[in-house]
Amino acid sequence: MSRPTPFPALLAALLCAALSGCLSTPKDAPAIYAPALATQADPAWPAVTWQLSIARPTAPRMMDSSRIAVSPAPGELQVYKGALWASAPGEMLEDGVLRALEDSGKIPAVARQGSGIGADYRLVMDIRHFEADYAGAATPSALVEVNAKLLHTIDQSVIGTRTIRQAVPADGTEVARVADAFGRALQATSREIAGWVLETGQAHERSHAPRR
Repeated sequence: MSRPTPFPALLAALLCAALSGCLSTPKDAPAIYAPALATQADPAWPAVTWQLSIARPTAPRMMDSSRIAVSPAPGELQVYKGALWASAPGEMLEDGVLRALEDSGKIPAVARQGSGIGADYRLVMDIRHFEADYAGAATPSALVEVNAKLLHTIDQSVIGTRTIRQAVPADGTEVARVADAFGRALQATSREIAGWVLETGQAHERSHAPRR
C-alpha cells in the first residue's frame, strides 16, 4: 500500500505545476548570450563641452540579427544552431559606445539619435564584420569591424572617418567561449570609437573656434 504524500510536498508540487515546471526550459530552447559591454575610459581622453547623438548602426542583414554568425572557411557564412544574441549586433555596438561615453564623464550629453537633445555632432557607424571567423585556425576569433563617421550637424559635413577592426581569439570552439570573445571585442571596439569621437570632435572645435 502506497503512503500518502505529505502535505508540504504536495503543496510544492502544485506550486511547481502552477509556475510552468518550476522554471524548467524545453530541451530544444536556444541558448541566449548577452556579452558584457562595460568598458573603462582612458584618462587621457579630452573633456568636451559639445553634445553628441548616435545613429543606429547599419549592418548586412545576415549579421544584424539575433543569429550568431560564424565563418568556418573564407567566403562561407553560417550561423550557430541553437544559439542567439539577446540583442542584435547593431544594438550591442550602439549600447557599448553610448555607455563608454556616458561613463567616461568627458562629455556633457550623449544620446541615441531621435532622443531630442541638441546635438552638435552625430556618430554614424556601419558594421562590416561581426562573425566568429576560423580563418584556417582550430578555434575561431570574434571578428568585429566597424567603419565610423563623425558628422558636424550644422552643415552635415563629415569631419572624420575611421575603420576599427578587432579579432579576439576565443578560448575554445564552444559557443559560450565564442560569445565571451565577442564581449571582449565589443568592449575594445566601443572604447576605441568613444576615444576617437572625443578627440576628433575636440580637434574640430579647436580648429573652428573664433579667433580673438
